[in-house]
Amino acid sequence: MNSRVRAPELKGRGWLNTGGKALTLADLRGKILVLDFWTFCCINCLHVLDELRPLEEKYGDALVVIGVHSPKFEHERDPVALAAAVERYGVHHPVVDDGDMHLWQQYAAKAWPTLAVVDPTGYLVASMAGEGHAEGLSRLIDELIVKHEADGTLHRGDGPYVPPPAPDGLLRFPGKAIELPSGNLLVSDSARHQIVELSADGESLVRRFGGDRKDPFNEPQGLVLLPPKVAETAGYDVVVADTVNHQLRGLNLSTGEITLVAGSGRPWRSTVDGHAHDALAADLSSPWDLAWFDDKVVIAMAGIHQLWWFDPIKRTVGVYAGTTVEALRDGPLPDVWMAQPSGLSVGGDRLWIADSETSALRYVQDGVLHTAVGQGLFDFGHVDGPAGEALFQHPLGVAALPDGSVLVADTYNGAVRRFDPAANAVSTVDSGLAEPSDILVTANSDVIVVESAAHRLTRLAPGVVTTVTGERHKTERPPSHLAPGEVTLDVIFTPAPGQKLDSQFGSPLRLVVSASPAELLLEGEGTTTDLSRKIVLNPDVPKGVLQVVAQAATCDVDAEFGACHLTRQDWGVPIVIDPAGPSRLPLILRGMDA
Repeated sequence: MNSRVRAPELKGRGWLNTGGKALTLADLRGKILVLDFWTFCCINCLHVLDELRPLEEKYGDALVVIGVHSPKFEHERDPVALAAAVERYGVHHPVVDDGDMHLWQQYAAKAWPTLAVVDPTGYLVASMAGEGHAEGLSRLIDELIVKHEADGTLHRGDGPYVPPPAPDGLLRFPGKAIELPSGNLLVSDSARHQIVELSADGESLVRRFGGDRKDPFNEPQGLVLLPPKVAETAGYDVVVADTVNHQLRGLNLSTGEITLVAGSGRPWRSTVDGHAHDALAADLSSPWDLAWFDDKVVIAMAGIHQLWWFDPIKRTVGVYAGTTVEALRDGPLPDVWMAQPSGLSVGGDRLWIADSETSALRYVQDGVLHTAVGQGLFDFGHVDGPAGEALFQHPLGVAALPDGSVLVADTYNGAVRRFDPAANAVSTVDSGLAEPSDILVTANSDVIVVESAAHRLTRLAPGVVTTVTGERHKTERPPSHLAPGEVTLDVIFTPAPGQKLDSQFGSPLRLVVSASPAELLLEGEGTTTDLSRKIVLNPDVPKGVLQVVAQAATCDVDAEFGACHLTRQDWGVPIVIDPAGPSRLPLILRGMDA
Protein backbone atom coordinates (compact mmCIF):
# COMPACT_ATOMS: atom_id res chain seq x y z
CA MET A 1 0.00 0.00 0.00
CA ASN A 2 1.32 3.46 -0.84
CA SER A 3 -0.41 5.22 2.09
CA ARG A 4 -1.29 4.15 5.61
CA VAL A 5 -4.87 2.96 5.74
CA ARG A 6 -6.66 1.93 8.92
CA ALA A 7 -8.12 -1.57 8.71
CA PRO A 8 -11.95 -1.53 8.84
CA GLU A 9 -13.53 -3.03 11.96
CA LEU A 10 -14.39 -6.75 11.93
CA LYS A 11 -18.17 -6.63 12.07
CA GLY A 12 -20.13 -9.74 11.08
CA ARG A 13 -23.26 -11.77 11.80
CA GLY A 14 -21.41 -14.07 14.18
CA TRP A 15 -18.13 -15.81 14.98
CA LEU A 16 -16.90 -19.41 14.97
CA ASN A 17 -13.90 -20.96 16.77
CA THR A 18 -13.80 -18.21 19.43
CA GLY A 19 -15.84 -19.83 22.21
CA GLY A 20 -18.73 -17.52 21.36
CA LYS A 21 -16.77 -14.26 21.62
CA ALA A 22 -17.07 -11.56 18.95
CA LEU A 23 -13.57 -10.28 18.21
CA THR A 24 -12.61 -6.67 17.47
CA LEU A 25 -9.43 -5.18 16.07
CA ALA A 26 -8.69 -3.84 19.56
CA ASP A 27 -8.72 -7.43 20.89
CA LEU A 28 -6.13 -8.35 18.24
CA ARG A 29 -3.85 -5.32 18.62
CA GLY A 30 -0.21 -6.37 18.77
CA LYS A 31 -0.68 -9.32 16.41
CA ILE A 32 -0.05 -9.58 12.69
CA LEU A 33 -3.41 -10.40 11.09
CA VAL A 34 -4.10 -12.20 7.85
CA LEU A 35 -7.73 -11.85 6.83
CA ASP A 36 -8.74 -14.68 4.50
CA PHE A 37 -11.83 -13.78 2.44
CA TRP A 38 -13.26 -17.13 1.38
CA THR A 39 -16.43 -18.99 0.54
CA PHE A 40 -16.65 -22.70 1.19
CA CYS A 41 -17.74 -23.69 -2.34
CA CYS A 42 -14.55 -22.23 -3.84
CA ILE A 43 -11.75 -24.70 -4.59
CA ASN A 44 -9.13 -21.93 -4.72
CA CYS A 45 -10.24 -20.85 -1.24
CA LEU A 46 -9.71 -24.39 0.01
CA HIS A 47 -6.21 -24.33 -1.49
CA VAL A 48 -5.47 -21.15 0.48
CA LEU A 49 -6.61 -22.79 3.72
CA ASP A 50 -3.93 -25.43 3.12
CA GLU A 51 -1.32 -22.81 2.25
CA LEU A 52 -2.01 -20.90 5.47
CA ARG A 53 -1.63 -23.89 7.81
CA PRO A 54 2.21 -23.94 7.76
CA LEU A 55 2.28 -20.17 8.36
CA GLU A 56 -0.02 -20.54 11.35
CA GLU A 57 2.31 -23.17 12.79
CA LYS A 58 5.49 -21.19 12.06
CA TYR A 59 4.28 -17.82 13.38
CA GLY A 60 1.75 -19.07 15.94
CA ASP A 61 2.56 -16.60 18.72
CA ALA A 62 2.79 -13.54 16.45
CA LEU A 63 0.24 -14.26 13.70
CA VAL A 64 -3.53 -14.57 13.83
CA VAL A 65 -5.45 -15.73 10.77
CA ILE A 66 -9.08 -14.63 10.62
CA GLY A 67 -11.35 -16.32 8.10
CA VAL A 68 -13.88 -13.89 6.64
CA HIS A 69 -16.62 -16.01 5.09
CA SER A 70 -18.26 -13.94 2.32
CA PRO A 71 -20.70 -16.31 0.59
CA LYS A 72 -21.39 -16.81 -3.10
CA PHE A 73 -24.28 -19.29 -3.03
CA GLU A 74 -27.52 -18.87 -1.08
CA HIS A 75 -26.81 -22.08 0.88
CA GLU A 76 -23.50 -20.64 2.08
CA ARG A 77 -25.39 -17.87 3.91
CA ASP A 78 -26.79 -20.46 6.31
CA PRO A 79 -24.83 -20.24 9.61
CA VAL A 80 -25.34 -23.96 10.23
CA ALA A 81 -23.87 -24.82 6.83
CA LEU A 82 -20.93 -22.49 7.51
CA ALA A 83 -20.25 -24.15 10.87
CA ALA A 84 -20.26 -27.55 9.14
CA ALA A 85 -17.83 -26.32 6.49
CA VAL A 86 -15.44 -24.94 9.12
CA GLU A 87 -15.34 -28.38 10.72
CA ARG A 88 -15.27 -30.25 7.40
CA TYR A 89 -12.17 -28.43 6.15
CA GLY A 90 -10.31 -28.37 9.46
CA VAL A 91 -10.29 -24.57 9.86
CA HIS A 92 -8.31 -24.01 13.06
CA HIS A 93 -8.62 -20.24 13.35
CA PRO A 94 -11.46 -17.79 14.11
CA VAL A 95 -14.02 -17.24 11.35
CA VAL A 96 -16.36 -14.25 11.07
CA ASP A 97 -19.65 -14.77 9.23
CA ASP A 98 -19.77 -12.00 6.61
CA GLY A 99 -23.17 -13.12 5.33
CA ASP A 100 -24.22 -9.65 4.18
CA MET A 101 -20.86 -9.06 2.38
CA HIS A 102 -20.18 -5.98 4.55
CA LEU A 103 -16.51 -6.78 5.20
CA TRP A 104 -16.08 -7.88 1.56
CA GLN A 105 -17.03 -4.35 0.50
CA GLN A 106 -15.16 -2.60 3.31
CA TYR A 107 -11.91 -4.31 2.29
CA ALA A 108 -12.65 -3.82 -1.46
CA ALA A 109 -12.39 -7.54 -2.26
CA LYS A 110 -13.15 -8.46 -5.87
CA ALA A 111 -12.33 -12.18 -6.03
CA TRP A 112 -12.45 -15.37 -3.99
CA PRO A 113 -10.02 -15.86 -2.33
CA THR A 114 -8.59 -12.50 -1.23
CA LEU A 115 -6.03 -12.04 1.54
CA ALA A 116 -5.50 -8.82 3.50
CA VAL A 117 -2.61 -8.25 5.94
CA VAL A 118 -3.00 -5.94 8.96
CA ASP A 119 0.03 -4.90 11.01
CA PRO A 120 0.14 -4.96 14.85
CA THR A 121 -0.90 -1.30 15.03
CA GLY A 122 -4.09 -1.85 13.01
CA TYR A 123 -3.02 -0.63 9.57
CA LEU A 124 -3.71 -2.46 6.32
CA VAL A 125 -0.32 -3.17 4.73
CA ALA A 126 -1.03 -5.64 1.89
CA SER A 127 -3.81 -7.17 -0.15
CA MET A 128 -3.68 -9.97 -2.73
CA ALA A 129 -6.10 -12.16 -4.64
CA GLY A 130 -5.84 -15.82 -5.54
CA GLU A 131 -3.68 -18.63 -4.24
CA GLY A 132 0.06 -19.29 -4.18
CA HIS A 133 1.04 -16.46 -1.81
CA ALA A 134 2.49 -18.47 1.09
CA GLU A 135 6.14 -17.65 0.37
CA GLY A 136 5.43 -13.97 -0.19
CA LEU A 137 3.38 -13.82 2.99
CA SER A 138 6.19 -15.49 4.93
CA ARG A 139 8.67 -12.85 3.75
CA LEU A 140 6.26 -10.05 4.60
CA ILE A 141 5.52 -11.47 8.06
CA ASP A 142 9.28 -11.74 8.73
CA GLU A 143 9.68 -8.07 7.84
CA LEU A 144 6.74 -7.03 10.02
CA ILE A 145 8.08 -9.03 12.99
CA VAL A 146 11.48 -7.36 12.77
CA LYS A 147 9.95 -3.87 12.49
CA HIS A 148 7.33 -4.19 15.22
CA GLU A 149 9.55 -6.02 17.70
CA ALA A 150 12.00 -3.16 17.36
CA ASP A 151 9.14 -0.67 17.88
CA GLY A 152 7.73 -2.61 20.83
CA THR A 153 4.35 -2.95 19.12
CA LEU A 154 4.41 -6.74 18.55
CA HIS A 155 2.83 -8.72 21.40
CA ARG A 156 3.56 -12.43 21.28
CA GLY A 157 1.34 -14.96 23.02
CA ASP A 158 -1.69 -17.18 22.58
CA GLY A 159 -4.23 -16.30 19.92
CA PRO A 160 -8.04 -16.21 20.16
CA TYR A 161 -8.73 -19.64 18.61
CA VAL A 162 -10.97 -21.90 20.71
CA PRO A 163 -11.31 -25.45 19.28
CA PRO A 164 -14.79 -27.02 19.04
CA PRO A 165 -15.60 -30.35 20.76
CA ALA A 166 -14.19 -33.46 19.04
CA PRO A 167 -16.84 -35.27 16.95
CA ASP A 168 -17.60 -39.01 16.95
CA GLY A 169 -19.59 -41.41 14.75
CA LEU A 170 -18.92 -43.95 12.00
CA LEU A 171 -18.31 -41.34 9.26
CA ARG A 172 -17.36 -37.67 9.23
CA PHE A 173 -18.25 -35.66 6.12
CA PRO A 174 -18.08 -38.59 3.70
CA GLY A 175 -17.49 -37.56 0.10
CA LYS A 176 -17.93 -40.31 -2.49
CA ALA A 177 -18.93 -43.99 -2.54
CA ILE A 178 -18.66 -47.00 -4.86
CA GLU A 179 -19.90 -50.59 -4.71
CA LEU A 180 -17.32 -53.40 -4.52
CA PRO A 181 -17.71 -56.80 -6.23
CA SER A 182 -18.53 -58.28 -2.83
CA GLY A 183 -21.52 -55.95 -2.48
CA ASN A 184 -19.80 -53.97 0.28
CA LEU A 185 -19.48 -50.21 -0.04
CA LEU A 186 -16.25 -48.22 -0.20
CA VAL A 187 -16.57 -44.65 1.07
CA SER A 188 -14.17 -41.71 1.26
CA ASP A 189 -14.40 -40.59 4.90
CA SER A 190 -13.00 -37.20 3.98
CA ALA A 191 -12.77 -35.32 7.27
CA ARG A 192 -11.06 -38.30 8.90
CA HIS A 193 -8.68 -38.68 5.93
CA GLN A 194 -9.57 -42.33 5.45
CA ILE A 195 -11.15 -44.75 3.01
CA VAL A 196 -13.75 -46.90 4.76
CA GLU A 197 -15.23 -50.25 3.73
CA LEU A 198 -18.78 -50.74 5.02
CA SER A 199 -21.19 -53.64 4.85
CA ALA A 200 -23.69 -53.68 1.99
CA ASP A 201 -26.33 -51.95 4.13
CA GLY A 202 -23.90 -49.10 4.88
CA GLU A 203 -24.34 -49.54 8.62
CA SER A 204 -21.38 -51.66 9.81
CA LEU A 205 -17.64 -51.03 9.61
CA VAL A 206 -15.58 -53.68 7.83
CA ARG A 207 -12.17 -51.95 7.78
CA ARG A 208 -10.43 -48.61 7.39
CA PHE A 209 -7.52 -47.52 5.18
CA GLY A 210 -5.34 -44.56 6.15
CA GLY A 211 -5.37 -42.49 9.29
CA ASP A 212 -4.65 -38.76 9.20
CA ARG A 213 -3.62 -35.96 6.86
CA LYS A 214 -0.15 -37.47 6.40
CA ASP A 215 -0.90 -41.20 6.48
CA PRO A 216 -1.39 -41.22 3.55
CA PHE A 217 -4.68 -39.48 2.62
CA ASN A 218 -5.64 -35.83 3.02
CA GLU A 219 -9.38 -35.23 2.55
CA PRO A 220 -9.84 -37.94 -0.11
CA GLN A 221 -12.89 -37.76 -2.38
CA GLY A 222 -13.47 -39.75 -5.59
CA LEU A 223 -13.08 -43.52 -6.01
CA VAL A 224 -13.12 -45.74 -9.09
CA LEU A 225 -12.92 -49.52 -9.39
CA LEU A 226 -10.61 -50.61 -12.21
CA PRO A 227 -11.65 -53.31 -14.70
CA PRO A 228 -10.30 -56.69 -13.48
CA LYS A 229 -7.65 -57.11 -16.22
CA VAL A 230 -6.38 -53.56 -15.72
CA ALA A 231 -6.30 -54.05 -11.95
CA GLU A 232 -4.33 -57.28 -12.31
CA THR A 233 -1.67 -55.56 -14.40
CA ALA A 234 -1.57 -52.37 -12.35
CA GLY A 235 -1.36 -54.20 -9.00
CA TYR A 236 -4.26 -52.38 -7.32
CA ASP A 237 -8.06 -52.47 -7.57
CA VAL A 238 -9.24 -48.96 -6.73
CA VAL A 239 -7.93 -45.51 -7.62
CA VAL A 240 -8.49 -42.83 -4.97
CA ALA A 241 -8.57 -39.07 -5.58
CA ASP A 242 -6.37 -37.86 -2.71
CA THR A 243 -7.70 -34.35 -3.07
CA VAL A 244 -5.70 -32.09 -0.75
CA ASN A 245 -2.45 -33.97 -1.45
CA HIS A 246 -3.06 -33.31 -5.21
CA GLN A 247 -2.39 -36.98 -5.94
CA LEU A 248 -3.97 -40.28 -6.95
CA ARG A 249 -3.40 -43.44 -4.91
CA GLY A 250 -3.99 -47.09 -5.69
CA LEU A 251 -5.67 -49.36 -3.15
CA ASN A 252 -5.19 -53.15 -3.25
CA LEU A 253 -8.29 -54.62 -1.64
CA SER A 254 -6.67 -57.99 -0.93
CA THR A 255 -3.59 -56.74 0.88
CA GLY A 256 -4.73 -53.29 1.99
CA GLU A 257 -1.59 -51.83 0.41
CA ILE A 258 -1.83 -48.15 -0.62
CA THR A 259 0.40 -46.98 -3.48
CA LEU A 260 1.06 -43.51 -4.87
CA VAL A 261 0.22 -43.73 -8.59
CA ALA A 262 0.00 -40.13 -9.82
CA GLY A 263 0.91 -36.63 -8.72
CA SER A 264 4.09 -34.99 -7.51
CA GLY A 265 2.29 -33.57 -4.47
CA ARG A 266 2.85 -30.04 -5.74
CA PRO A 267 -0.28 -28.11 -6.78
CA TRP A 268 -0.48 -27.34 -10.50
CA ARG A 269 1.09 -23.97 -11.43
CA SER A 270 1.90 -24.44 -15.10
CA THR A 271 0.39 -24.09 -18.56
CA VAL A 272 -1.90 -26.42 -20.49
CA ASP A 273 -0.48 -28.73 -23.13
CA GLY A 274 -1.73 -31.74 -25.03
CA HIS A 275 1.10 -34.12 -24.17
CA ALA A 276 1.22 -37.23 -22.02
CA HIS A 277 3.30 -36.84 -18.85
CA ASP A 278 4.88 -39.24 -16.40
CA ALA A 279 2.15 -39.68 -13.81
CA LEU A 280 4.35 -39.42 -10.72
CA ALA A 281 6.13 -36.28 -11.96
CA ALA A 282 2.97 -34.39 -12.94
CA ASP A 283 1.51 -31.61 -10.81
CA LEU A 284 -2.22 -32.15 -10.18
CA SER A 285 -4.78 -29.81 -8.62
CA SER A 286 -7.48 -31.06 -6.23
CA PRO A 287 -8.67 -34.17 -8.06
CA TRP A 288 -12.28 -34.52 -6.84
CA ASP A 289 -13.84 -37.48 -8.64
CA LEU A 290 -12.90 -40.35 -10.95
CA ALA A 291 -14.56 -42.50 -13.61
CA TRP A 292 -13.49 -45.26 -16.00
CA PHE A 293 -14.32 -43.93 -19.48
CA ASP A 294 -12.80 -44.31 -22.92
CA ASP A 295 -10.43 -47.04 -21.57
CA LYS A 296 -8.79 -44.78 -19.00
CA VAL A 297 -9.42 -43.11 -15.67
CA VAL A 298 -10.93 -39.65 -16.17
CA ILE A 299 -10.17 -37.19 -13.37
CA ALA A 300 -12.42 -34.29 -12.37
CA MET A 301 -9.58 -31.83 -11.75
CA ALA A 302 -11.64 -29.37 -9.72
CA GLY A 303 -8.72 -27.11 -8.82
CA ILE A 304 -8.06 -25.98 -12.40
CA HIS A 305 -11.51 -26.49 -13.99
CA GLN A 306 -10.49 -29.34 -16.25
CA LEU A 307 -10.85 -33.07 -16.83
CA TRP A 308 -7.61 -35.05 -17.04
CA TRP A 309 -6.95 -38.69 -17.91
CA PHE A 310 -4.77 -41.27 -16.17
CA ASP A 311 -3.51 -44.51 -17.76
CA PRO A 312 -2.76 -47.04 -14.98
CA ILE A 313 -0.83 -49.31 -17.35
CA LYS A 314 1.36 -46.73 -19.08
CA ARG A 315 1.46 -44.67 -15.86
CA THR A 316 0.88 -41.40 -17.69
CA VAL A 317 -1.52 -38.47 -17.31
CA GLY A 318 -2.70 -35.65 -19.55
CA VAL A 319 -5.43 -33.09 -20.19
CA TYR A 320 -8.75 -34.49 -21.41
CA ALA A 321 -11.00 -31.39 -21.46
CA GLY A 322 -10.81 -27.73 -20.46
CA THR A 323 -8.43 -24.80 -20.78
CA THR A 324 -8.35 -23.73 -17.06
CA VAL A 325 -10.71 -20.81 -17.81
CA GLU A 326 -13.49 -20.96 -15.21
CA ALA A 327 -16.74 -20.57 -17.14
CA LEU A 328 -19.30 -22.46 -19.21
CA ARG A 329 -18.56 -23.09 -22.90
CA ASP A 330 -19.36 -26.23 -24.86
CA GLY A 331 -17.74 -27.68 -27.98
CA PRO A 332 -15.11 -30.15 -29.17
CA LEU A 333 -12.56 -31.32 -26.59
CA PRO A 334 -10.29 -30.07 -25.20
CA ASP A 335 -11.06 -26.39 -25.97
CA VAL A 336 -14.02 -25.99 -23.61
CA TRP A 337 -14.63 -24.13 -20.38
CA MET A 338 -15.59 -25.75 -17.11
CA ALA A 339 -15.96 -24.58 -13.52
CA GLN A 340 -14.85 -26.88 -10.74
CA PRO A 341 -16.04 -30.25 -12.07
CA SER A 342 -16.70 -32.37 -8.98
CA GLY A 343 -18.76 -35.41 -9.96
CA LEU A 344 -18.48 -38.02 -12.74
CA SER A 345 -20.61 -40.96 -13.89
CA VAL A 346 -20.69 -43.09 -17.04
CA GLY A 347 -23.94 -43.95 -18.79
CA GLY A 348 -23.58 -45.75 -22.11
CA ASP A 349 -21.39 -43.63 -24.37
CA ARG A 350 -21.78 -40.51 -22.21
CA LEU A 351 -19.60 -39.22 -19.39
CA TRP A 352 -21.86 -37.15 -17.13
CA ILE A 353 -20.32 -34.27 -15.16
CA ALA A 354 -21.50 -32.27 -12.16
CA ASP A 355 -19.91 -28.89 -12.96
CA SER A 356 -20.38 -27.36 -9.54
CA GLU A 357 -19.49 -23.66 -9.87
CA THR A 358 -21.76 -23.21 -12.91
CA SER A 359 -24.45 -25.26 -11.13
CA ALA A 360 -24.59 -27.33 -14.30
CA LEU A 361 -25.09 -30.89 -15.49
CA ARG A 362 -22.90 -31.52 -18.52
CA TYR A 363 -21.77 -34.52 -20.55
CA VAL A 364 -19.09 -35.66 -22.98
CA GLN A 365 -20.18 -37.71 -26.00
CA ASP A 366 -18.12 -38.47 -29.12
CA GLY A 367 -15.42 -36.00 -28.11
CA VAL A 368 -17.77 -33.04 -27.60
CA LEU A 369 -18.85 -31.36 -24.35
CA HIS A 370 -22.55 -30.47 -23.99
CA THR A 371 -24.55 -28.71 -21.27
CA ALA A 372 -27.82 -30.43 -20.36
CA VAL A 373 -28.80 -28.08 -17.50
CA GLY A 374 -27.10 -24.88 -16.34
CA GLN A 375 -26.74 -21.23 -17.30
CA GLY A 376 -23.47 -19.88 -15.90
CA LEU A 377 -21.31 -18.97 -12.94
CA PHE A 378 -23.81 -16.73 -11.18
CA ASP A 379 -27.20 -18.32 -11.95
CA PHE A 380 -28.53 -20.97 -9.59
CA GLY A 381 -31.61 -22.03 -7.66
CA HIS A 382 -34.05 -24.91 -7.19
CA VAL A 383 -36.35 -24.90 -10.20
CA ASP A 384 -37.81 -27.97 -11.94
CA GLY A 385 -39.24 -28.20 -15.43
CA PRO A 386 -37.79 -27.82 -18.94
CA ALA A 387 -34.00 -28.17 -18.93
CA GLY A 388 -33.51 -24.68 -20.36
CA GLU A 389 -35.25 -23.15 -17.33
CA ALA A 390 -34.28 -25.62 -14.58
CA LEU A 391 -31.68 -24.66 -12.00
CA PHE A 392 -29.34 -26.47 -9.60
CA GLN A 393 -27.22 -25.03 -6.77
CA HIS A 394 -23.59 -26.25 -6.67
CA PRO A 395 -24.09 -29.97 -7.42
CA LEU A 396 -21.21 -32.26 -6.46
CA GLY A 397 -22.37 -35.73 -7.54
CA VAL A 398 -24.03 -37.46 -10.46
CA ALA A 399 -25.21 -41.02 -11.20
CA ALA A 400 -26.31 -42.37 -14.58
CA LEU A 401 -29.33 -44.68 -14.52
CA PRO A 402 -29.96 -47.70 -16.79
CA ASP A 403 -32.91 -45.94 -18.50
CA GLY A 404 -30.62 -43.15 -19.74
CA SER A 405 -31.70 -40.58 -17.18
CA VAL A 406 -29.34 -39.07 -14.60
CA LEU A 407 -29.57 -38.43 -10.86
CA VAL A 408 -27.82 -35.32 -9.55
CA ALA A 409 -26.65 -34.71 -5.99
CA ASP A 410 -27.85 -31.09 -5.87
CA THR A 411 -25.67 -30.34 -2.90
CA TYR A 412 -26.55 -26.80 -1.84
CA ASN A 413 -30.27 -27.38 -2.43
CA GLY A 414 -30.10 -30.46 -0.19
CA ALA A 415 -31.83 -32.48 -2.89
CA VAL A 416 -31.57 -35.35 -5.35
CA ARG A 417 -32.71 -34.26 -8.81
CA ARG A 418 -33.38 -36.26 -11.99
CA PHE A 419 -32.67 -35.18 -15.56
CA ASP A 420 -34.63 -37.04 -18.22
CA PRO A 421 -32.97 -36.61 -21.64
CA ALA A 422 -36.03 -37.96 -23.45
CA ALA A 423 -38.29 -35.27 -21.97
CA ASN A 424 -35.42 -32.77 -21.66
CA ALA A 425 -36.71 -31.93 -18.18
CA VAL A 426 -35.65 -31.89 -14.53
CA SER A 427 -37.62 -33.15 -11.51
CA THR A 428 -36.89 -33.47 -7.79
CA VAL A 429 -36.59 -37.00 -6.42
CA ASP A 430 -36.00 -36.11 -2.77
CA SER A 431 -35.21 -33.02 -0.70
CA GLY A 432 -34.41 -32.04 2.88
CA LEU A 433 -31.03 -33.79 2.71
CA ALA A 434 -27.86 -32.45 4.35
CA GLU A 435 -25.42 -31.53 1.56
CA PRO A 436 -25.64 -34.70 -0.57
CA SER A 437 -22.25 -35.06 -2.25
CA ASP A 438 -22.61 -38.28 -4.26
CA ILE A 439 -25.14 -40.84 -5.47
CA LEU A 440 -24.53 -44.56 -5.90
CA VAL A 441 -26.83 -46.85 -7.87
CA THR A 442 -26.05 -50.41 -6.78
CA ALA A 443 -26.18 -53.61 -8.82
CA ASN A 444 -29.59 -54.24 -7.21
CA SER A 445 -30.80 -50.80 -8.41
CA ASP A 446 -30.84 -49.35 -4.90
CA VAL A 447 -30.12 -45.62 -4.75
CA ILE A 448 -27.73 -44.64 -1.97
CA VAL A 449 -27.00 -40.97 -1.26
CA VAL A 450 -23.83 -39.82 0.46
CA GLU A 451 -25.44 -37.31 2.83
CA SER A 452 -22.20 -35.58 3.70
CA ALA A 453 -23.24 -32.98 6.29
CA ALA A 454 -25.33 -35.61 8.10
CA HIS A 455 -22.28 -37.95 8.18
CA ARG A 456 -24.17 -40.93 6.77
CA LEU A 457 -25.33 -42.92 3.76
CA THR A 458 -29.06 -42.65 3.04
CA ARG A 459 -31.02 -45.18 1.00
CA LEU A 460 -33.82 -43.56 -1.01
CA ALA A 461 -37.28 -45.06 -1.24
CA PRO A 462 -37.97 -46.18 -4.81
CA GLY A 463 -40.30 -44.22 -7.09
CA VAL A 464 -40.47 -40.99 -5.08
CA VAL A 465 -40.59 -37.95 -7.40
CA THR A 466 -41.83 -34.46 -6.50
CA THR A 467 -41.95 -31.23 -8.50
CA VAL A 468 -40.40 -28.06 -7.17
CA THR A 469 -40.98 -24.57 -8.56
CA GLY A 470 -38.63 -23.00 -6.08
CA GLU A 471 -36.62 -19.81 -6.08
CA ARG A 472 -34.26 -18.55 -8.71
CA HIS A 473 -31.10 -16.92 -7.38
CA LYS A 474 -28.21 -14.89 -8.63
CA THR A 475 -25.01 -14.29 -6.71
CA GLU A 476 -25.36 -11.06 -4.78
CA ARG A 477 -21.72 -10.21 -5.21
CA PRO A 478 -21.68 -6.46 -6.05
CA PRO A 479 -21.10 -5.99 -9.80
CA SER A 480 -18.60 -3.57 -11.31
CA HIS A 481 -20.33 -0.67 -13.07
CA LEU A 482 -18.42 0.27 -16.22
CA ALA A 483 -19.04 2.81 -18.96
CA PRO A 484 -19.97 1.49 -22.41
CA GLY A 485 -17.34 1.70 -25.13
CA GLU A 486 -13.61 1.79 -24.53
CA VAL A 487 -12.44 0.68 -21.07
CA THR A 488 -8.91 0.16 -19.76
CA LEU A 489 -8.39 -3.18 -18.04
CA ASP A 490 -5.40 -2.93 -15.68
CA VAL A 491 -4.12 -5.98 -13.81
CA ILE A 492 -1.79 -4.63 -11.14
CA PHE A 493 1.05 -6.94 -10.21
CA THR A 494 3.76 -6.41 -7.61
CA PRO A 495 6.25 -9.27 -7.09
CA ALA A 496 6.48 -10.64 -3.58
CA PRO A 497 9.36 -9.35 -1.43
CA GLY A 498 12.62 -10.93 -2.61
CA GLN A 499 11.28 -11.77 -6.09
CA LYS A 500 11.51 -10.22 -9.56
CA LEU A 501 9.89 -10.85 -12.92
CA ASP A 502 11.50 -13.81 -14.70
CA SER A 503 12.04 -13.26 -18.45
CA GLN A 504 14.44 -16.14 -19.13
CA PHE A 505 11.77 -18.10 -21.06
CA GLY A 506 10.11 -15.16 -22.82
CA SER A 507 7.54 -12.71 -21.51
CA PRO A 508 6.78 -13.37 -17.83
CA LEU A 509 3.25 -11.96 -18.20
CA ARG A 510 0.08 -13.42 -19.71
CA LEU A 511 -3.43 -12.01 -19.86
CA VAL A 512 -6.47 -13.86 -21.26
CA VAL A 513 -9.78 -12.00 -21.63
CA SER A 514 -13.21 -13.28 -22.70
CA ALA A 515 -16.83 -12.56 -21.82
CA SER A 516 -20.17 -14.24 -21.19
CA PRO A 517 -22.20 -13.53 -23.21
CA ALA A 518 -19.56 -13.18 -25.91
CA GLU A 519 -21.46 -10.16 -27.31
CA LEU A 520 -20.50 -8.13 -24.21
CA LEU A 521 -17.02 -7.61 -25.71
CA LEU A 522 -16.80 -5.80 -29.04
CA GLU A 523 -12.99 -5.69 -28.87
CA GLY A 524 -10.27 -6.97 -26.56
CA GLU A 525 -10.88 -10.73 -26.42
CA GLY A 526 -7.86 -13.03 -26.56
CA THR A 527 -4.38 -13.54 -25.11
CA THR A 528 -1.56 -10.99 -24.77
CA THR A 529 1.69 -10.61 -22.82
CA ASP A 530 0.73 -7.22 -21.36
CA LEU A 531 -1.27 -6.84 -18.15
CA SER A 532 -2.97 -3.68 -19.41
CA ARG A 533 -5.43 -3.78 -22.28
CA LYS A 534 -8.04 -1.65 -23.99
CA ILE A 535 -11.38 -3.42 -24.28
CA VAL A 536 -14.63 -2.21 -25.84
CA LEU A 537 -17.89 -2.97 -24.04
CA ASN A 538 -21.09 -3.31 -26.05
CA PRO A 539 -23.64 -0.62 -25.04
CA ASP A 540 -26.45 -2.90 -26.26
CA VAL A 541 -25.62 -5.66 -23.74
CA PRO A 542 -26.75 -4.40 -20.30
CA LYS A 543 -24.77 -6.88 -18.19
CA GLY A 544 -22.58 -9.96 -18.27
CA VAL A 545 -19.44 -11.52 -16.84
CA LEU A 546 -15.92 -10.53 -17.84
CA GLN A 547 -13.57 -13.52 -17.64
CA VAL A 548 -9.98 -12.48 -16.87
CA VAL A 549 -7.04 -14.85 -16.36
CA ALA A 550 -3.69 -13.26 -15.50
CA GLN A 551 -0.37 -14.81 -14.59
CA ALA A 552 3.16 -13.63 -13.89
CA ALA A 553 6.42 -15.59 -13.63
CA THR A 554 8.93 -14.53 -10.99
CA CYS A 555 12.16 -15.80 -9.48
CA ASP A 556 14.10 -15.14 -6.30
CA VAL A 557 16.49 -12.21 -6.23
CA ASP A 558 20.14 -12.59 -5.25
CA ALA A 559 20.06 -16.36 -4.91
CA GLU A 560 22.50 -18.58 -6.76
CA PHE A 561 19.87 -21.27 -7.27
CA GLY A 562 16.78 -19.17 -6.68
CA ALA A 563 13.35 -20.75 -6.93
CA CYS A 564 10.92 -19.79 -9.70
CA HIS A 565 7.25 -19.02 -9.09
CA LEU A 566 4.07 -18.66 -11.14
CA THR A 567 1.34 -16.38 -9.77
CA ARG A 568 -2.03 -16.91 -11.42
CA GLN A 569 -5.52 -15.60 -10.79
CA ASP A 570 -8.84 -16.28 -12.51
CA TRP A 571 -11.60 -13.64 -12.15
CA GLY A 572 -15.23 -13.83 -13.19
CA VAL A 573 -16.19 -10.16 -12.81
CA PRO A 574 -19.93 -9.36 -12.99
CA ILE A 575 -20.34 -6.26 -15.19
CA VAL A 576 -23.21 -3.75 -15.44
CA ILE A 577 -23.08 -1.25 -18.31
CA ASP A 578 -23.59 2.18 -16.77
CA PRO A 579 -23.16 5.46 -18.74
CA ALA A 580 -22.02 7.09 -15.49
CA GLY A 581 -19.56 4.29 -14.71
CA PRO A 582 -15.75 4.54 -14.88
CA SER A 583 -13.71 3.68 -17.96
CA ARG A 584 -11.08 1.72 -16.02
CA LEU A 585 -11.24 -1.68 -14.31
CA PRO A 586 -8.29 -2.34 -11.96
CA LEU A 587 -7.66 -5.89 -10.71
CA ILE A 588 -4.88 -6.84 -8.30
CA LEU A 589 -2.95 -9.99 -9.16
CA ARG A 590 -0.70 -9.51 -6.16
CA GLY A 591 -0.19 -6.43 -4.06
CA MET A 592 2.63 -7.03 -1.62
CA ASP A 593 3.66 -3.47 -0.82
CA ALA A 594 4.72 -3.53 2.80
